[in-house]
Amino acid sequence: MFCADSLAFYKLTNYHTTMEFTMTEIKKLREMTGAGLADCKKALAESEDMDGAVAYLRKKGAAVAAKRSDREAAEGCVLVKAENGFGAIIALKCETDFVANNADFIALTKKILDAAVAAKCKTLDEVKALTLDGVTIADAVTNQSGITGEKMELDGYCTIEGENIATYNHMNRNGLCTMLNLSKAVEDPTVGKNIAMQIASAAPVAIDESGVAQEVKDNEIAVAIDKTKAEQVQKAVEAAIKKAGFNPAHFDSEDHMESNQAKGWITAEDVAKVKEIIATVSAEKAANLNEAMIQNIAKGRLNKFLKENCLLSQEYIWDKQFTVESYLKSVDKELTITDFKRFTLKAE
Repeated sequence: MFCADSLAFYKLTNYHTTMEFTMTEIKKLREMTGAGLADCKKALAESEDMDGAVAYLRKKGAAVAAKRSDREAAEGCVLVKAENGFGAIIALKCETDFVANNADFIALTKKILDAAVAAKCKTLDEVKALTLDGVTIADAVTNQSGITGEKMELDGYCTIEGENIATYNHMNRNGLCTMLNLSKAVEDPTVGKNIAMQIASAAPVAIDESGVAQEVKDNEIAVAIDKTKAEQVQKAVEAAIKKAGFNPAHFDSEDHMESNQAKGWITAEDVAKVKEIIATVSAEKAANLNEAMIQNIAKGRLNKFLKENCLLSQEYIWDKQFTVESYLKSVDKELTITDFKRFTLKAE
């Protein structure tokens, strides 16, 4: 049984032993793992040697990752790099912007991207299998999760190949990155950069119409047809309401009808009469729509969609007199774009 003096001596001697070990090993462990000071101290205290301390920290990372697996990783760091004819964009996602803006987190993302580009990885699985500082990249991400206490995951990996790749990190904020490959080399480096910024701003879905999936076109046509039919019916209804001597704006929704009736602008009888007009005219017009006209308007809307969403046909953001295609031709008649990629963490 300890007396007060023996207990104090026990604490003192253990304190000095721990501090001696910590002072000689803590810096090395921190450099090896990137873990915080408190975590390194605890790992050393709980382990018999350096390998055990490293294993302790890795288990902590795995535990945090498992515990937070159902969390949404909506923040993160997006980076882009091109080298030796190969370019890539990668995103390391986390839960908060506080971690996303942390220097160590950004540095880890950069190291992962550097390794991926050097190895010319084509898929995210290939990236995760690469070795970084003695562990796989998949494990490095898990370990970092243990350090920050947040869920982390790699996402958004896309690549491009070519000899004339231009890249852009939007406002250097690591949230939106783009890259493209020009069909031939040009002397002016701003040509590629300006198009990369165009891609960031205008978010094209393809280089030209041939790159737009038929499913996308079919969906746009279907939406355009439905919208056009609804507009034609609505026009007929508004014309009939006006002809009956009412203001269509007073009857454009149930809420407006109720509100306008409460204000005394319309009566219950007016509402009943207009509702009857709406039902009758809507049914008649829907049954007698000009299908050829509907198809023509829908095709026009599809063409507008393609013009606004295909890169070469987009209005060039730096000079409205050009499309992207005509701008490139003004630089070199044979110049075009062979591929591009864009990735952002933000909903658009």
